[in-house]
Amino acid sequence: MTFGEALEIVKSGGKVSRQGWNGRGQWIALQGLTRISEMTRPFIYIHTVSRDLVPWLASQTDMLAEDWVVVRDE
Repeated sequence: MTFGEALEIVKSGGKVSRQGWNGRGQWIALQGLTRISEMTRPFIYIHTVSRDLVPWLASQTDMLAEDWVVVRDE
């Protein structure tokens, strides 16, 4: 799917990944605001190969890719 389609899934609470990413187990999701968060807006984060959760920005390659897939919880 396209990045636009993937973004809609993320905005609705889902997780997505790219088939072209080298590391297995990487995916992105949306972090909403919580009472303990110091953030003032929701943000997209990535679950890395090392299981870290860090803020994520899409590259131009990511935005133009059409290999996005939905990640199902195991």
